Amino acid sequence: MRAVVFEEVGELMDVQEIERPAPAPDEVVVETEACGICRSDWHAWQGDWDWVGVAPTPGLVFGHEPVGTVKSVGEDVDTLEVGDRICVPFNLSDGTCRYCKQGRANICERVVPLGFVPFQQGAFAEEFPVRNADHNAVKLPEGVDPVDVAGLGCRFATAFHGLVHRVDVTPGDWVAVHGCGGVGLSAVHIADALGANVIAVDLSTDKLEKAEELGADATVDVREVDDVPLAVKEHTPNRRGVEVSVDALGVAETCRNSVKSLCKGGQNLQIGLTTSEEEGEVSLPVDTIVMDEREFIGSFGMPPHEYEEIFSMMDQGKIDPGKIVSKTVSLDEVPEVVASMDDYETIGIPVCDDF
Repeated sequence: MRAVVFEEVGELMDVQEIERPAPAPDEVVVETEACGICRSDWHAWQGDWDWVGVAPTPGLVFGHEPVGTVKSVGEDVDTLEVGDRICVPFNLSDGTCRYCKQGRANICERVVPLGFVPFQQGAFAEEFPVRNADHNAVKLPEGVDPVDVAGLGCRFATAFHGLVHRVDVTPGDWVAVHGCGGVGLSAVHIADALGANVIAVDLSTDKLEKAEELGADATVDVREVDDVPLAVKEHTPNRRGVEVSVDALGVAETCRNSVKSLCKGGQNLQIGLTTSEEEGEVSLPVDTIVMDEREFIGSFGMPPHEYEEIFSMMDQGKIDPGKIVSKTVSLDEVPEVVASMDDYETIGIPVCDDF
């Protein structure tokens, strides 16, 4: 079958013929209908994140935001059948550890990232396997568009889990989103759906305009201000700052700006992971965090059971992940799309829907 194959850090990937997967007893094999192309793929492709154990090896197939149809089923799988349409979280869990039992499968003790390790092939391929399928596979509601759902496995899901389950967003709160890439625009859209007043922060006019389309009430162009946190606070009552600030990029500057944009008692939601420049370490105004009782909270993916909440809100017309999708491409175009993310000009979520 055809798949996009990684060979070397920074070397343009290409489409190759590889062996079709066969399901292990607890697995299903899924025929791919669509798969989002994520900045996380770019990070891994260029060699970031070895400090957290992500080190791609030759022959790896990326792709962790898939939607597809079950093609074959392992002998121990009980809840899925051939023909079921599913999506899966990017952080595959075993369903048995203490965190899975607490409903926090996204931080499973034995989590396996889809498409980032050699023993779990990703979905930039005609077919891909899903381990612990009874636990990880999420059946899709009738009639959903695969392209609309393709971004749910990582960016939209992480933003949703973070804003709905990790921090306290209530109607009327002020929420700042620093970085309006795919996950940042998802956060803007979700925060607006939750009734918040949203301030989008970026250095791209096009991305800020897209944020306004998705519900941002105000924008801050970082090229036009000397002090980003102050510019954010000027949009809030009495310039007190925002109740929730989201760092959706992960570089040192956006992380610090996000924390400094908070009001007293505010919560920083850290979604963006760092680059090779930070290597996972960012200095923060610790004394201010302590004296203002600000909180620093991470969000990593989403457990499978929370997809039902997203599907319910989609059905009610409150959120629409498809609004974040910027374009669709073929499998042959995936390598160039990943490489083009060097310039940070990608708007929204590109999706591969032609395999």
